[in-house]
Amino acid sequence: MRAENAVRGPLTGALAAGVLFAAVTGCSFTDDAAEARYAEDYTGHEPLHVLGYPSTGSLGITQQVVWRIADASADGLAELATGDGGEDAARRTADSWIKAFRKGADGKVTADFYDEGSQRQIVVLYFQDTGQTKEINVRLDGRAGEDGWRVLMDEPSMKEATAEPTWAPRTPGGSGSSHTR
Repeated sequence: MRAENAVRGPLTGALAAGVLFAAVTGCSFTDDAAEARYAEDYTGHEPLHVLGYPSTGSLGITQQVVWRIADASADGLAELATGDGGEDAARRTADSWIKAFRKGADGKVTADFYDEGSQRQIVVLYFQDTGQTKEINVRLDGRAGEDGWRVLMDEPSMKEATAEPTWAPRTPGGSGSSHTR
């Protein structure tokens, strides 16, 4: 179900989501465009079910990855990339992830966050409608004066992009969110 079908109270869902995000994370939005973008993304997608112990940053980047896949936004997804593969590998990875996981990302998704997430975190995405599983690696990346979370996107072939993690449980939460491969 898309958010545009939801019933709204006095605050619009977008405004409420932005206010909730700011309250929960303890941050204030200084960029109205960023606030509006987050609120639109939040209300325009199925809520992400979360297990484990994400940091604010690892949760935020994971939400964006799922949203960009669901929206088939290869450019937007590639903009979230970090890694040694460069822009070409990030763009090819984005294309592969979208082809492989778009249908699942548009439905119910559970993100299981493994280990401690202050600098980097392994996240296993469970696309419930399609039964697919995808491991992603998120980390802090201070490139070009930026300080933000990024996702490792160096899987340009469809075979690499769709390889299921052999160490992760078949269902979310099965290993207590402790990475043990």
